[in-house]
Amino acid sequence: MVSKSYSNLLELVSGDTPSFGRVRGRMPRIMTVSGLISDTDDDPSESVCSDPSSSVQRDRIIIVANQLPIRVQRKSDSSKGWIFNWDETSLLLQLKDGLGDDEIEVIYVGCLKEEIHPNDQDEVSQILLETFKCVPTFLPPDLFSRYYHGFCKQQLWPLFHYMLPLSPDLGGRFNRSLWQAYVSVNKIFADRIMEVINPEEDFVWVHDYHLMVLPSFLRKRFNRVKLGFFLHSPFPSSEIYKTLPIREEILRALLNSDLIGFHTFDYARHFLSCCSRMLGLTYESKRGYIGLEYYGRTVGIKILPVGIHMGQLQSVLNLQETEAKVAELIKQFCDQGRIMLLGVDDMDIFKGISLKLLAMEQLLTQHPEWQGRVVLVQIANPARGRGKDVKEVQDETYTTVKRINETFGKPGYEPVVLISEPLKFYERMAYYVVAECCLVTAVRDGMNLIPYEYIISRQGNEKLDKVLGLGSATPKKSMLVVSEFIGCSPSLSGAIRVNPWNIDAVADAMDCALEMAEPEKQLRHEKHYRYVSTHDVGYWARSFLGDLERTCRDHLRRRCWGIGFGLGFRVVALDLSFRKLSMENIVSAYKRTTKRAILLDYDGTLMPQGSIDKSPTSKSIDILNSLCRDKNNMVFIVSSKSREQLAEWFSSCEKLGICAEHGYFLRLKRDEEWETCIPVADCGWKEIAEPVMRLYTEATDGSTIEDKEATLLWCYEDSDPDFGSCQAKELLDHLESVLANEPVTVKSGQNTVEVKPQGLSKGIVAKRLLSTMQDRDMTPDFVLCIGDDRSDEDMFEVISSAVAGPSIAPGAEVFACTVGRKPSKAKYYLDDTVEIVRLIQGLASVSDHTATAWP
Repeated sequence: MVSKSYSNLLELVSGDTPSFGRVRGRMPRIMTVSGLISDTDDDPSESVCSDPSSSVQRDRIIIVANQLPIRVQRKSDSSKGWIFNWDETSLLLQLKDGLGDDEIEVIYVGCLKEEIHPNDQDEVSQILLETFKCVPTFLPPDLFSRYYHGFCKQQLWPLFHYMLPLSPDLGGRFNRSLWQAYVSVNKIFADRIMEVINPEEDFVWVHDYHLMVLPSFLRKRFNRVKLGFFLHSPFPSSEIYKTLPIREEILRALLNSDLIGFHTFDYARHFLSCCSRMLGLTYESKRGYIGLEYYGRTVGIKILPVGIHMGQLQSVLNLQETEAKVAELIKQFCDQGRIMLLGVDDMDIFKGISLKLLAMEQLLTQHPEWQGRVVLVQIANPARGRGKDVKEVQDETYTTVKRINETFGKPGYEPVVLISEPLKFYERMAYYVVAECCLVTAVRDGMNLIPYEYIISRQGNEKLDKVLGLGSATPKKSMLVVSEFIGCSPSLSGAIRVNPWNIDAVADAMDCALEMAEPEKQLRHEKHYRYVSTHDVGYWARSFLGDLERTCRDHLRRRCWGIGFGLGFRVVALDLSFRKLSMENIVSAYKRTTKRAILLDYDGTLMPQGSIDKSPTSKSIDILNSLCRDKNNMVFIVSSKSREQLAEWFSSCEKLGICAEHGYFLRLKRDEEWETCIPVADCGWKEIAEPVMRLYTEATDGSTIEDKEATLLWCYEDSDPDFGSCQAKELLDHLESVLANEPVTVKSGQNTVEVKPQGLSKGIVAKRLLSTMQDRDMTPDFVLCIGDDRSDEDMFEVISSAVAGPSIAPGAEVFACTVGRKPSKAKYYLDDTVEIVRLIQGLASVSDHTATAWP
């Protein structure tokens, strides 16, 4: 049965908003097939969330992931039906325990591991909702296969693990139909969330790469949804990620979250680099929090590795079965004089099992003293994906194990023990307890909690100490050899970190771990245990949700609306007083007033920022001349350009006022002399600053220096964005240091670092213009000020603060306008230079018409 939410793929691709029914404030009592919701009984006593006290007192979070934390088993007897149990090993369930049932109510949305017949889906939905507070997402088998085994496992998963599809055998080439299946499934998930969400109150936490475009669908339906996303896999460097044909769609979808979480700084750094290089976004850190400004919204970036569930591990260690298995392993290995090295990995191409086996072979070759004494137990969990690469890994593993055992084995001794059948959790824990060293040599892995589990297991408990023959006061010890390329590596400073591709280095690390002195092993274990036991899954979940709540506080204080189509959809969030400048309003005000001040920035305002030819068009010149001919107007161009350049460009504008170099030079009309807005400064500082800038220009390809009369500008617009930004920060610090005793300020701008005399800003120009008009008995009753960057904010501030003063007439019409919807001191915005030119052309037409009507 195809769900309603999947029935119209054309609607999905076109980006049209799906038509959802009224969303109820409480959860529905009965769930039907995917995308539909049955009528609910209005009797509150029969509602799942009927307890009013619980709904008021407890926050609610909807956790969304590809799979529900539920084990599914068909009943063994002849009766039809299913048996459902919690999957205790699921991180999502551990997350719930870490948060505490009394504080937060948790709802799960995801797929089941077994296919449910459409006839059973209603009953299964009701059971899971009422018993487990789980909302299952049912997908047609073909769609699920193309989504999960197709796009997720053949395209996203290899790419995120740095595997490029250079040939059909190396990862999956991009397939548009698989991408459409991925988008379709994400939309189905969004539909299921709509059925249970209270958008004003609930938090939504989406997990992992299977659902990376889900934030767009949720944000499109509810602009103020409180939405977090956590990526559990690596995020590749920009050089790898940018090979993905739908790279921008995924980035923009993720940016519709309020908070995006990563396990390590490297993963977050790669994501931020991709946003910078592909979307032109910048980030900054404020009081320890990293934020990306995206259309007026601040998208938080959270860096925090996930932890283990301490309570669960300790309860498993306390089991009688664990104790018995430990005793069995001691008899099998320790009593035979064997030292166990342990590896626990999924059987896939990125876990580095074959590299580990080669290192073991090298160890036994280079250090024959370990032959007959050291055993590598490799637990190989079943692969989560499927395909040719999994079969190749299995074949290579079996072949290598066979070769090592034939070469170094002898009666009663096998140097490698490969366990490929699934183990129960307590059995795995028993292996951890006995192992002298744990080896994790994955070539790329998102986090990998195996080392954490090993550390907790080696800490043990009193019962296991007795089995191991340890006294109660005996210090515990553990040794870890971990790959540099796994997410937990930065957190384990006491581990021996290795490059898994360097077989010799891994073999040496194994020998070092075996030979290390006992006190050193104990100190390393103590350090690791202290970290792992305090940074558990509860700490991780509470920290993420705390940051999510903090990030969402501004939702109600901002005006939000959506723009864009399909996966290009995003929400613009601006202050309540910030609105688009209406042509009708400003033209009406222009007609009513008689003393007008007009200040226009040039680059990025009258001229698009990306234009190579910066000279004004003949159309712009004509518009400016029309405005200047109106005797009621004083029009100024305010620019950072040099006075020679501006004088040349606007030589045909007789009555146009020009302010050059941020207002250092000012000319009221073409035939008047240039004057300065601040006292003439000694430019001897240039002899200090220019050599420094030249040094950075030589070291930064694509950067240039603009030497003006009063200012000095270093521009890296054409440089690599990451390197240019890094160099700009260094240059800023360098210049501030060498110019500390000079009467100048060093400022960073949009792709620039500028040195200019102290006190110089465009705000001075605005003050000068207003005072000049006041002196001429032309106190303005209309002020229009338009600009696009940080330097123009000074003008906006002066204009806004002057409204209540004598330099502007009482009741004057004041319009401070920025270019683009972004945080600003201006109260108005226009989208781009095209709209600005259209606006001033409309004002010029009014002046021309007035001049014609009243000659």
